Amino acid sequence: MASVQILCACTSSSQVQHQGSIRYRYGYPSEKMNEKRCSVRVEGGNGMVLSSSEEEKRKLRVLVAGGGIGGLVLALAAKHKGYAVKVFEKDLSAVRGEGRHRGPIQLLSSALAVLEAIDQSVAWQIMEAGCVTANRTNGLADGLSGEWFGEFDLLTPASRKRLPLTLVICRMTLQDILVNAVGPNILRNKSKVVDFIQEPSKVRVILENGEQHDGDILIGADGIWSEVRSKLFGRQEANYSGFTCYSGLTSYVPPYIDTIGYRVFLGMNQYFVASDVGHGKMQWYAFHGEPPSNVPFPEGKKKRILDLFGNWCNEVIALISETPENMILQRDIYDRDMINTWGIDRVTLLGDAAHPMQPNLGQGGCMAIEDSYQLILELDKISEHDPDESEVISALRRYEKKRIPRIKHPGIHVAQALFKFTFPQFVTWMMAGHGLW
Repeated sequence: MASVQILCACTSSSQVQHQGSIRYRYGYPSEKMNEKRCSVRVEGGNGMVLSSSEEEKRKLRVLVAGGGIGGLVLALAAKHKGYAVKVFEKDLSAVRGEGRHRGPIQLLSSALAVLEAIDQSVAWQIMEAGCVTANRTNGLADGLSGEWFGEFDLLTPASRKRLPLTLVICRMTLQDILVNAVGPNILRNKSKVVDFIQEPSKVRVILENGEQHDGDILIGADGIWSEVRSKLFGRQEANYSGFTCYSGLTSYVPPYIDTIGYRVFLGMNQYFVASDVGHGKMQWYAFHGEPPSNVPFPEGKKKRILDLFGNWCNEVIALISETPENMILQRDIYDRDMINTWGIDRVTLLGDAAHPMQPNLGQGGCMAIEDSYQLILELDKISEHDPDESEVISALRRYEKKRIPRIKHPGIHVAQALFKFTFPQFVTWMMAGHGLW
């Protein structure tokens, strides 16, 4: 079986090792991007697709709490492995309760490579529906002047490793693609997992409506407010990050659209993220340090944001000004402390349930996708026969052991800490020679 080193396109120092076979092809959309098509591949077998005889050997029963990105990708991979998988989601229409608030999601090269390893057809649908940002300038800029501090090279590492290019895609579009691929026989909507019971030979989930389902393992992929996590380790309140997020989606094509994909404007106790999301639209996020609050602003959120960012550069002001009031939303940003144990016995966690990430550089969904693939690799080692309790538990602990160092990598968490600096602290930090990656 071939072994492929997958490098996250925006972090040149961290690598994820994936087994299997991956063939990569990626087309650059639209004439604006000099409409060029290229084809690259890593030779090996044919990914995760199995013959019917192989599928018959795999009867592992996988229960998944949560039908977000991580839960759906895990279910898709488990489906291709022939496992008996069930996904329980409380409300698909909400897209984890924050779909419109969070807008498009960034999928880095590493996540796209994993998706191709799991299901090439699904990966192609995602890449066709997404908007490539890696082939333009991306980076950090001064919020007041608009001048660049530094750029992220998302293109060179991906090209060198022959990986798909980083893109952004609407969360609801991504969810629809994954839901259709997983299928209604696996995914159960309006089915919230509220408890579970572990026995030596199985784990039983209990739904809010009283239904019970048995499986060999339970994966808590139910987000930052995870019920599975609270049942494992006790209920703990999430921590308010100190920032609220105002987000907007506008039908506005700025003059720099052909050359800039993603830009983070930095300021004192606030920052502003702007990204091309395709289809003639721009998405922006305005983060501001303030206490959490649900009190509406009498003059509207747009007036509030213009007051906060009114003396910033023209690029920021134009995006806010071009956004209708009804397309501006607000949510407070919460976080949780890092934990070094994700599971007990036949139960483990995945994605934000295990390691919530603030939305500074779009790593949360990508890490959940990587989690899913690593978990499937570990389960595949025991699924050729009827595994005993110790083998099942060992597979889950191996998954956790391999993923925790990746999640803790400073290339991810430096970016998280970055936006907690004041502007002078950031400049001092950069001048001291620290790099983002």
